[in-house]
Amino acid sequence: MKPIPHTPETDALARRLVWFEEPIEALADPVRFLSYAFEAATHEDMRLLRRYVSEDDFREALNSAPPGIIRPRSWAYWHARFGQIPAPPLPRRRLG
Repeated sequence: MKPIPHTPETDALARRLVWFEEPIEALADPVRFLSYAFEAATHEDMRLLRRYVSEDDFREALNSAPPGIIRPRSWAYWHARFGQIPAPPLPRRRLG
């Protein structure tokens, strides 16, 4: 997956979605960043991201999402949006 570029718009979005990190850190891992977007981005935010992220990249990010970021409702929505019905189980944390 190609990186999401740093622009004033993507940096502002990163500040809002991943508020606990600097934009450079948040955008450094596109799969993780898009996982936060799947959970909390608005329609306008996703339109902005579509300028830089292909449909295949969105699918890849969803299928590789780390555990604990996307809640069940968003997980089901985005899988349905990409034609994956029913959605697979949510990613789980592995301890030990």
